[in-house]
Amino acid sequence: MVLALPDKWIWDGWYAHDGERYHAFFLQAPKSLGDPELRHWNVSYGHAISDDLTHWTHLGTCFAPAEGPAWDDYTTWTGSVLRDGAGLWHLFYTGTSQAENGLIQRIGHATSMDLHNWQRVGDGQCLDLSGDIYELETPADWHDRAMRDPWVMRDPSGEGWLMYFTARVAGTGETNARGAIGFATSADLDTWTLQAPVFVGGFGQLEVPQVLKAGDRWICLFCTADAHWSQACKAAAAMPPVTGTHYLIADDPRGPWSIAPGPFLDGSQPCKRYAARLVETPEGLKLLGFADRPTGGFAGHITDPDPVDIGPDGLLHVGGS
Repeated sequence: MVLALPDKWIWDGWYAHDGERYHAFFLQAPKSLGDPELRHWNVSYGHAISDDLTHWTHLGTCFAPAEGPAWDDYTTWTGSVLRDGAGLWHLFYTGTSQAENGLIQRIGHATSMDLHNWQRVGDGQCLDLSGDIYELETPADWHDRAMRDPWVMRDPSGEGWLMYFTARVAGTGETNARGAIGFATSADLDTWTLQAPVFVGGFGQLEVPQVLKAGDRWICLFCTADAHWSQACKAAAAMPPVTGTHYLIADDPRGPWSIAPGPFLDGSQPCKRYAARLVETPEGLKLLGFADRPTGGFAGHITDPDPVDIGPDGLLHVGGS
């Protein structure tokens, strides 16, 4: 049983476990729009719960763009959810504004006691880009000013918190070599310090990052499209470019990171599954993403989970492949 809604398209999702059941949060938009490409600009968050990642109970809409004018009054896009030591749940999310035509992305913060009713912390905004490393404006050769899809986790080396996000670096040269995994740190989840990216290159964008330890290595899951492979990445690959989910590997969550060798983890052309996440279960790692265009038209639901194995070489394999 896939996670689907009869009257809404569903795409990017992320997951949390409250000690008893899984919670899925996902982007949703009404099918009454007619054109699925309009979904990005008519978005809210859906929320569902499950005991097994397969059978889901929908709880309805739990978050949406702010009333304008506001920095996040146009879209609230992909994020992540975690719980602090006091039991408060934190949502970090992507926001854009009507005033900027949705082109400038920033990162927001909201909290909840029940994982459904979320309140912005202040006006919500918690982090923006600055300095001379990241692309600060929408460049002529790209479609947005990228700062989205925040993934937040505890710092495993001590106190504090780490944030990873989709970004791009400033500069010239091939636009598909300027994708980056942005990075920020915090002592308290409220005040964030922007840091240099932990990875640059390979693709024009590395969307929906997720960092976790798998076996003896750290991995950073990301998704990208066939059109966003760099020339160097195409030359190094033993396959034509595909669209889907792959990963970086490192010995430490601060890096250095490198693109995992071997076949692309979970990709195809046309794309069957996109923006996949790894969920840790008692049975091992499971991969869930949204059905993109498996038969050519946009599907818009979350697929059933597939098992992910860690091979003797420390690399990931979907479904025992």
